Order: sequence, then C-alpha cells, then structure tokens
Amino acid sequence: MNIIVGIIIFIVGGIAGFIINKALSASPKEHKKLAEQASQSEKDLAQYKLDVSKHLDSSTKLLEQMNSTCQTAMKQMAQSTNLLQQATTTESIHMPFFSKETHEQLADTINLRHQKKTAITSESNTEAPLDYSDNPSGLFDGKKQSVTNVE
Repeated sequence: MNIIVGIIIFIVGGIAGFIINKALSASPKEHKKLAEQASQSEKDLAQYKLDVSKHLDSSTKLLEQMNSTCQTAMKQMAQSTNLLQQATTTESIHMPFFSKETHEQLADTINLRHQKKTAITSESNTEAPLDYSDNPSGLFDGKKQSVTNVE
C-alpha cells in the first residue's frame, strides 16, 4: 500500500506543479509581445547608430570646410601684411595728415587769432569794470540806513 500512496502523491504533486507553473509563467502572448519589443529595440538601435554615423560624417565635412576657410583667410592675411609692409617701405614715412589747402587754412586761422590778441592787449584799460557803478549808493559806508518798507 505504501507504493500506491506514493504513486498517488507523486501524480497529485505533478498535477499541482503543472497548474502552478501555468499560472505563474508568462503566456505565449506575452512571449510574443516581448519578442516584438526586443526586435523593435534592435531596429531602433540600428537606426540610432546610422543617425550617429551620418552626424559624424557631416561634422567631419563641416570641419574640413572650416579648415579650408581658415587656410584661405590665413593666406589672405599674409598677403595683406606683405602688401602693407611694402606700401610703408615704398611711400614716404612723413606723409602729411592734412592736405596742402587745409594746412594753409589752418595757418591763416592761427595768424588771425594772434593778430586779434595783440590788438586787444595793446588797448589801454583806463575805464572801470562794468560791475562798478558811477553813483555809489552808500550802502557800505558804515552809516545807519533807514528802513524803507514799513508794515
């Protein structure tokens, strides 16, 4: 009898384990859904890698273009520097700032100002300044003055 009881317990345990396994394990729908998500993630990763490689390629092209533009600018700066150095060595260093006519006008203006100053200083200053009055009021004579406003 012990053998029969053991076999029955073994069969009941197997059935209970099978039922519990089915209840706790994922269904085939869930497996399919997870597989689709994994394949979608792989596609997204591949697209991301492609986008990154395109971005790096365009960045490389832009940097090459910047480098060539910088090289061109450096050549132009060197040429300009050489031209400027040649221009300063060939031209007269004492080039006037103003034209000849302007220098003449400035000289005339300076001469006119000097003539006016000498004319003013040569006059005699015998008159009193304009802030002095011919008829003093006597206010500061030290005498007592009468009050003119009466309330």
